[in-house]
Amino acid sequence: MKTYSVKPKDIQHQWHVIDASDRVLGRLATEAASLLRGKHKPIYAPHVDVGDFVIVTNASKVRVTGNKAKQKIYYRHSGYPGGLKSINFSDMMEDVSPSYLKS
Repeated sequence: MKTYSVKPKDIQHQWHVIDASDRVLGRLATEAASLLRGKHKPIYAPHVDVGDFVIVTNASKVRVTGNKAKQKIYYRHSGYPGGLKSINFSDMMEDVSPSYLKS
């Protein structure tokens, strides 16, 4: 039996729409990453792009478990000395939410 190698003509990319309403952030990210890499397909090969396209809707309604809303901190750095910035999850979600959702 010979080893099957994926050819570019065999790859078919599909579109997936994931609704993030009331879904846990980590589990949603894992599902999206698996679809993007193509690990759900029988022709998966790590060296070939066999993944699909993913659209996540209602991302502002995603939830986190435990105390992560206040304790989870995201960092970014500008590249300049003293340029380290941090923001926690709940503040980030307030900043990125559209203004018509804020009350």
